[in-house]
Amino acid sequence: MTPDHPTPRRRGRPSSPVLSREGITAAAIRIVSTRGYDHLTMASLARELGVAASALYNHVSSKQDVLVLLQDRLNEQIDTSGFSTLPWEEALRRWALSYRDCYIRHTELIPIMAVLPVADAPQTLRMYERVTAALENAGIPGPEAVDMIVGVEALVFGAAYDASAPADIFNPGRRADLAPRFSEAAAGRGQDARAAADRAFSLTLDALIDGLRRHVAAQPAAD
Repeated sequence: MTPDHPTPRRRGRPSSPVLSREGITAAAIRIVSTRGYDHLTMASLARELGVAASALYNHVSSKQDVLVLLQDRLNEQIDTSGFSTLPWEEALRRWALSYRDCYIRHTELIPIMAVLPVADAPQTLRMYERVTAALENAGIPGPEAVDMIVGVEALVFGAAYDASAPADIFNPGRRADLAPRFSEAAAGRGQDARAAADRAFSLTLDALIDGLRRHVAAQPAAD
């Protein structure tokens, strides 16, 4: 080409990866899932994405911001659709089952997510709003609706851990003589640890919802 007709620039991939909050979130999940939460740092995140650490700060200001992104990514997967169509008891059961299934895949994040503020997590806030609105519409006072949410989450997080527990967690080994009745009862649960965890969760969730139902029914009718 002559100077009057300069060679056009070739189109191609950018010289460095294009960052987005979605990409950062996906990379953070990969790190936590494969290497554990302790390995999630801004530096490791940058390496995972193939960028300089400074590039991350155009999208997130700190590791805390990354955790909020993780919180929203996980919680938006939880099924709240039942609160639009089902009685509150059935909707609460469906929500709890979905919640547990989500965190079974990410137990390493439970200690963080269980105490992470929700102020900057829009998807998480939307989830809580749907649950609270449905419970209030069923006649449950707002503060008690939040208490129910907290109670269900306490069960869900513990049950998610239980689903990943080893099959021999209750095997007393050579100490069966210290707890003979417990040892026999635990052995009767069978060798399928996940099936036993599912039964335990279902039993406890049913008892929790039944107790909540009776509590609601015992409240005086609103004037």
